Amino acid sequence: MDAFEALADPVRRDLLRRLAASPARVVDLAAEYPISRPAISKHLRLLTEADLVIATARGRERHYELARDGMAPVHEYLDGLRVSGPPIPEHLLDGLDLEVRRTTRERRTERTDHQEDTA
Repeated sequence: MDAFEALADPVRRDLLRRLAASPARVVDLAAEYPISRPAISKHLRLLTEADLVIATARGRERHYELARDGMAPVHEYLDGLRVSGPPIPEHLLDGLDLEVRRTTRERRTERTDHQEDTA
């Protein structure tokens, strides 16, 4: 299972959010959800297979923590969707700058003409 498949399930996304805060045991995680402990274990196994979670055996218990490097494919995908550079092309900003300067110049001229007419 890859990271995208693992993230498709809302329970697994929530487990990742929870593990981002701190590592936890299966029993602690199961207590926080309205589903069975074996179901939580299955979700954790799938997250481990997707390299999103690291399981460490400590005696008879397994402790789970977020594998932050496992999110790299997701980050790379999202980075690829981002637009590089300004959201408005530079040449359009140049045209806007020219129009602002022209309008400012015209208003100054109108004010000067108006002041001369009233004087």
